[in-house]
Amino acid sequence: MELYVSEFSKYVIALLITLYTYECFAVFRYDEEEQRRGIYTRQNLLMFAFHFSCFLVICFETGDITYLFFYAFQQIVLYAVIVLYRMLYPGSNRLVVNNMCMLLAIGFCILTRLDMNKAIKQFIIASGSLVIALVIPFFVHKFKFLKKLKWVYVLVGIAALSVVMILGQTTYGSKLSYSVAGITFQPSEFVKILFVFYVASALYESSGFFEVFTTAVAAAAHVIVLVISKDLGSALIFFIVYVLMVFVAAKNYFYLLAGTLGGAGAAYIAYRVFAHVQVRVQAWKDPWSVIDSAGYQITQSLFAISSGGWFGLGLCKGTPEAIPFVEADFIFSAIAEEFGIIFAVCLILICVSCFIMFMNISVQLNDKFYQLTAFGLGVTYIFQVFLTIGGGTKFIPLTGVTLPFISYGGSSVLTTLVMFAIIEGLYMIRLDEKEQMRLLRETRAKKKRKRPAPKPRVKRIMEDDLSEDEFVDAGRPAGDMIEDEEE
Repeated sequence: MELYVSEFSKYVIALLITLYTYECFAVFRYDEEEQRRGIYTRQNLLMFAFHFSCFLVICFETGDITYLFFYAFQQIVLYAVIVLYRMLYPGSNRLVVNNMCMLLAIGFCILTRLDMNKAIKQFIIASGSLVIALVIPFFVHKFKFLKKLKWVYVLVGIAALSVVMILGQTTYGSKLSYSVAGITFQPSEFVKILFVFYVASALYESSGFFEVFTTAVAAAAHVIVLVISKDLGSALIFFIVYVLMVFVAAKNYFYLLAGTLGGAGAAYIAYRVFAHVQVRVQAWKDPWSVIDSAGYQITQSLFAISSGGWFGLGLCKGTPEAIPFVEADFIFSAIAEEFGIIFAVCLILICVSCFIMFMNISVQLNDKFYQLTAFGLGVTYIFQVFLTIGGGTKFIPLTGVTLPFISYGGSSVLTTLVMFAIIEGLYMIRLDEKEQMRLLRETRAKKKRKRPAPKPRVKRIMEDDLSEDEFVDAGRPAGDMIEDEEE
């Protein structure tokens, strides 16, 4: 029985994720949220069906029915989030909410299969973070002073990173986090958001050379602290986000070229200075030559991806535990092994649909500060996805960053939920701007209708100029017109 359930579930799960992904892009055929309502409903049904299918397979494979209780708690939380967002923010973008819940569901499923204890911990952190995320759109929507806190963002961000640099725990040569009361924080995850707000607040009024230079100094301070801490993955994200935000704000290709050349130079220096970067580059270039040392992770990751095939081996059928740090850096490989290549590609496309929606919201906003904020958050999200998946598939060297919503890591989950909540707040601001434009057009139209029509200019025509038959106006004979003129 277990064999039949496992085999059949592979195709069911692949079908469900494919249909869900299709609906992610079908959304963009419509401009108004009301027109998308049917799509969102279908997405919810597909998500819940996928979630149930995964846990049903896990119960059959493990023979432990207690997993269903864990599943029930997850369902309650995900359903509550969808309903509460709809109730609290009727004008919210439901694609962002649906994708957020779907990615969380995927993460819960794969983490439950890998490590139940870590899955429970992730679920508790995510549940608390979702409560925080529910109130953030309100603050973003109502508080207009956020654009005025430029130096607050930069000072708090550098201070938080400096604390890690001085007091942080060293993990595999890098200082990434510190602990307070037994709770571990990774400040670089939270500072990403502050950094985006800083750059947006610094460039929204003017993007001249002085403003660009000032933000460059602040950005360099962030990156230098991260480099000293050997958190090079986060440093790369900060650098890319800064360069692209400056380019969009200033619309100057010189800054893009300078950023590209500067990044290439910094990468070369990092390669020469840091031994672990050299090891990662060697493992990226030829992992098979160092398969028993530096190349072990990446080779095991490639083995897992290739063994999955189109539909995967099935939940609990693979050997993801053979990959070190599989629940964090290499979780995409575990997904490809047990869910299959089709599922993995759909997962990437779901992330891409989130990014497209972020960009769509950005270009529709009128306020430049909000435009840059939405753009910066979108770049931060998609570039982190690129780094994680690219590193796990040997497309780029490993950077040690997590896959948002899916990888194990409380700081990453909380930060990504906050990012998505901010986007919801920005979408509500976009709706306000749209409503204001509509009211302005209506006001102008009313004034135009109330304006008295100009009196027609009558050309005096002498009787001698035309014959009586030709001298006609709106059906009136010539004699009448002549009398009017005489009067």
